[in-house]
Amino acid sequence: MPAPGKVYLVGAGPGDPELITARGLRRLREADLVLYDALVHPDQLAAAKPGAELVFVGKRARRVCERQAQINARLIEAARSGKVVVRLKGGDPYLFGRGSEEAELLAHEGIPFEVVPGVPSPLAATAYAGLSLTHRNLASSVGYVTATESVEKDRTAHDWSKLATATQTLVIFMGMRKLESLMKLLIAYGRPADTPAAVVQWASLPQQRTVVGTVADIHERASRAGLHLPAITIIGEVVRLRESLRWFDSKPLFGKRVLITRAVQQAGSLAQLLRDEAAQPILAPTIRLEPPVDLGPLRDAVSHFDCYGWILFTSSNTVDAVFTQMHRAGLDARAMCNAKVCAIGSKTREALIRHGVAADLVPEDARAEGIVEALRSELTEGTRILLPRAEVGREVLPDALRKQGAEVDVVPAYRTLPPEPREAERIRALVDPKEIDAVLFTSSSTVQNLVDVLGDGATRQLANVDLFSIGPITTQTAETLGLEIRATSPEQTIESLVATLRAYYANGDAVA
Repeated sequence: MPAPGKVYLVGAGPGDPELITARGLRRLREADLVLYDALVHPDQLAAAKPGAELVFVGKRARRVCERQAQINARLIEAARSGKVVVRLKGGDPYLFGRGSEEAELLAHEGIPFEVVPGVPSPLAATAYAGLSLTHRNLASSVGYVTATESVEKDRTAHDWSKLATATQTLVIFMGMRKLESLMKLLIAYGRPADTPAAVVQWASLPQQRTVVGTVADIHERASRAGLHLPAITIIGEVVRLRESLRWFDSKPLFGKRVLITRAVQQAGSLAQLLRDEAAQPILAPTIRLEPPVDLGPLRDAVSHFDCYGWILFTSSNTVDAVFTQMHRAGLDARAMCNAKVCAIGSKTREALIRHGVAADLVPEDARAEGIVEALRSELTEGTRILLPRAEVGREVLPDALRKQGAEVDVVPAYRTLPPEPREAERIRALVDPKEIDAVLFTSSSTVQNLVDVLGDGATRQLANVDLFSIGPITTQTAETLGLEIRATSPEQTIESLVATLRAYYANGDAVA
């Protein structure tokens, strides 16, 4: 009888978490159990459904056979117990990934399975390093070869006398430990010593490093640069294309290690913007969002939307908090039908749209003065305004609205707290000028809490790190605490903040 469960052999791609296929991501979201390899990006694992079991099964030196046997047993046991299993493998499951061996075993045991191809590492390494695999004038053939063969073989299966010159482009997997001897073999069997060669480490990631040379000297150059696994070697005239085809590692933020201090719920979008710029985001949330101590005022406001002429949403956090209480009360967007809605900032507007509400007003100026000016023509004496926001906030906006004759009910929708002690300890370890290049502050709270986490040595510890702020108020807080902000975003959005960071490094403003 076939097993009640099923196994999906899924290619995770070469490194960049977005290079997994749409089908692979869908299968990952369906899995009860995920067995993943060492090169799988953590962000892909975050896509698994709540409650899914995530098990690391990366290979360990000198234990390959024993480790694979354990993986095989786990696959069969889980599928027979009725689970949906994803075997998540770096690159493509069938390209030097032992996926075919696992598939053979599953077929033999009567376990239903499906293979979801992945982007192979050579495609990513050449695309992201600016090399290409083929070219109309340079190469119309490609060969893939692994330098690490099965330990059960008593001798190599490679015929280097043919492989050395069989294809115009030759890609060698897992060859770093044997790079010198491999290049000597190529030369000995007819590949010209001056053939261009490149080694690409950590392809498609901000840590990517590329060394270019020739077959004769690539080993020396790669060794001098300190390259090691995981890396791939490309031999052929296509390597000459690098200077004209480079796009990834020539970005201003390439390889920059950027600390993100905003709350976990908000960090993902900022991290994605940084990855798009080839930077390496490092999550260090110095604030955490929790419900207010007393939810009574928010519950009451949600059940009396009809009493208000305007509802002002100051952030996407506020939108989510309000709609959480609405859903608990059995309400939806129709409850707001008698009030007009003001969204402060584009992200707040987008958050409202996700909940089925189109804002009546989005002020161009997100400062209190700009908001009041945008609302001025809408306000009459006694206009009631609901302002849900963080539990502790500045009184500038509500006071300014009251001066215009409005009645403003300020209701706490959430509160911001410093990180838990264990998380604070982790953040302290991350803030090392040797390990990070920049810190992004997205609110005054993120600044204050990071300084509190670091303690007395905060200003000294951050003196040699580039600090960036999302707006003038955040910058003022930082400067009051003795920190030097390199640049302040002209608009209070994460897009503007990342653009500010990019411009700073593109202009060569960074301190050497």
